[in-house]
Amino acid sequence: MNRYCPTAEAGLRGPHSTLILAALIFVATHGLAVAGGVAEPAGYRLENFRSDVPATLKGARVVSTQQAKLLLDAAQAVFIDVMPRPPKPANLPEGTIWRDTRRDGIPGSVWLPNVGYGRLHPTMDRYFTTQLERLTRGNRAKPILFFCLARCWMSWNAAKRALAYGYTNVVWYPDGSDGWAGAGLGLEKVKPEK
Repeated sequence: MNRYCPTAEAGLRGPHSTLILAALIFVATHGLAVAGGVAEPAGYRLENFRSDVPATLKGARVVSTQQAKLLLDAAQAVFIDVMPRPPKPANLPEGTIWRDTRRDGIPGSVWLPNVGYGRLHPTMDRYFTTQLERLTRGNRAKPILFFCLARCWMSWNAAKRALAYGYTNVVWYPDGSDGWAGAGLGLEKVKPEK
């Protein structure tokens, strides 16, 4: 019996050949196939900031916890924490005292809250560009490392935005303060830069 088999015609044979061909067609049409299973979007991430992130960021160097520690120990990069600052609840009863949530970051890091959103208000955009200019002393080739928490798009967005601003030595640390603490490295209380 001679049956037509598209996978055999494509050079694939065996019991799983149809599944292999289907996977190849899916990858070719959907552009998926990066480590971790998450593809880099063309623009910024606009929602669901706490979810799986890509393993890459085009134009930036991605580092592990060990590599980030080497950079910190050698004082080779400005470490920038982009963890959002929790907003004051609008419905607090009158007279309630609001205290900011404590943020523990990588020692020596600078906390620039809220600069990792997909869309930045012009005021926040100015804040980010001004702070980057100050922290790098105008040297766009100065290494700048961005982090937040593990599985957080905020640091990915901020690093991508720094690249768009013209910074050429951008480092992204996707494991963030979670990965740092998980490796037994100490964190310290940080305060937002004004």
